[in-house]
Amino acid sequence: MSSDTPPVTKETPPGPDGLPIVGTRLAFLRDPFGFMTRTAREYGDIAYMEEPHGNLYQLNHPEYIEQVLVQNNQNYVKGDIFQGTLGPMTGNGILNSEGAVWRRNRHLIQPAFHPGRIEAYAEMMTNLTEEMLETWADGETRLVHEDMMTLTLKIVAQALFGVDIDDYVEPIAESLEEFMEATESLANMVLPPGIPTPSRMQTKAARKKLDEVVYHLIEQRRENPGENDVLSTLLDVTDDDGHRMTDEQIRDEVVTLLLAGHETTALSLTLTMYVLGEHPKVEEKLVAELDEVLDGRPPTMADLPNLTYTEQVVKESMRLYPPVPGIIRQPVKPDIIGGYEIPAGSTVQMNQWVVHRDPRWYDDPLAFQPERWTEEFEGSLPKLAYFPFAAGPRRCIGDRFAMLEARLLLATIYQQYHLELTPETELDLMATVTARPKKVIPMTVRRRTNQ
Repeated sequence: MSSDTPPVTKETPPGPDGLPIVGTRLAFLRDPFGFMTRTAREYGDIAYMEEPHGNLYQLNHPEYIEQVLVQNNQNYVKGDIFQGTLGPMTGNGILNSEGAVWRRNRHLIQPAFHPGRIEAYAEMMTNLTEEMLETWADGETRLVHEDMMTLTLKIVAQALFGVDIDDYVEPIAESLEEFMEATESLANMVLPPGIPTPSRMQTKAARKKLDEVVYHLIEQRRENPGENDVLSTLLDVTDDDGHRMTDEQIRDEVVTLLLAGHETTALSLTLTMYVLGEHPKVEEKLVAELDEVLDGRPPTMADLPNLTYTEQVVKESMRLYPPVPGIIRQPVKPDIIGGYEIPAGSTVQMNQWVVHRDPRWYDDPLAFQPERWTEEFEGSLPKLAYFPFAAGPRRCIGDRFAMLEARLLLATIYQQYHLELTPETELDLMATVTARPKKVIPMTVRRRTNQ
């Protein structure tokens, strides 16, 4: 693509034809990853679709994505579709909020993700992983996604809220699972928000179940405040007028961090285990590095600079299987992207799944090759040819936390166990807010003989 600015045209970009009422949503739901990939390959760096809720523009070039997320980010908000999908569960937390509310709450939460604070979480992450591994038996078959969801939920609750949620893992996990399933609904995409579709009723029930736990945790922390955790900070803070945050405002932030803080990392670990099961040579190289660097002891924060291949495995897994497969924004004012005018109120969609698999940026893009992630290769990539954590001011607040967690947990698990895909295991992902497996992923775990 030329760096010259293309002339502005009044025409709309090319794109796939849709059906009356549902637009292209039915085609998307039938094969979401195939649909978004075909759209990019057939129609180029910007594609146009007429959707039930208005115009949609799919951006497929890193330069265009950078314009939206970084260069002209002040002109873009999360938008009506995003709010309609996540808002019923997360309320007005930092994932959904805009403007002054977002800036204030992000400022309050940011210290919990300071590098110094994150380092303090490392030992806790490793300890909780080892506690999980003590429940594994040599030769048994585990449902690894469920294991990772439980483990990362415990970690985020302990790290950010200073609470032990062993008694609440099941209702929290169930409610979040029910919510994520409900987001994959054609009716929700087509019908106005006020219509009580079955999936919307499911979301309402899931929220009620989750709220019972979250409000109980808030009350517990109010009675026994901590010193540095996010929940205690939110309970203690006052605005310029001396007003404290309401329980509902605190609830929205807690639910947002519970959802965002464990869902994506659990998916990243699950998908990494799956792809390692498909590539035994990569697993062998990973384990050889763990043996050499760790020599049988648990991994620590200080080991991470030497666990270079472990980091490459995580990066390549998130390239091939990004936990968040796509993000959307809505322009407040018209914008010009790639020579096309993007009207205010349109939906702009940017898919990590598509860009991360684009052969223009990645040789043999469907191959799992951790070795590709050298400093030279990363330096050669266009900005936002790789954006698993988004970019710009709304970049994931917990990106460092997530990368630390993924590397430490992966190292701890594979230091002790070899994981084999069972013959019937198939990876079938749904593309909603996250790329979540539709089916369980059973893997046989075998304890390493040197343990």
